[in-house]
Amino acid sequence: MEDTFKRHRPTLAKPQSLTTNDRRRSRDLSTEEGNSDVWNNFSNRFRQVQSVLDRNRSLIQQVNENHQSRTNDNMVQNVSLIQELNGNISKVVSLYSDISTNFSTMFGQGNDFIGDDTNNH
Repeated sequence: MEDTFKRHRPTLAKPQSLTTNDRRRSRDLSTEEGNSDVWNNFSNRFRQVQSVLDRNRSLIQQVNENHQSRTNDNMVQNVSLIQELNGNISKVVSLYSDISTNFSTMFGQGNDFIGDDTNNH
């Protein structure tokens, strides 16, 4: 009977395989959550950039209209509009810098995960 039990006993995976799979599943879940956060961050940054660019478009139109009118008050107003444009350009540069840094960080972590995965096999 003992011999029959040994022959019909289900074969279990090696403990190392289970822990490797568990680690991979855990990493995949945390990566998905992390990726979701990263993509949400990217979306928010791109929306902010688009908002500033839309504002700049409006400012440029106003500057052009003021310039065409050639009235003294409108020309004076253009100084503050152009200053706002310059500030907005700095904001866009900063937002794109943040996007670039986050993008590089995400792919740097992805390469670390790949390296960890190859080391475990």
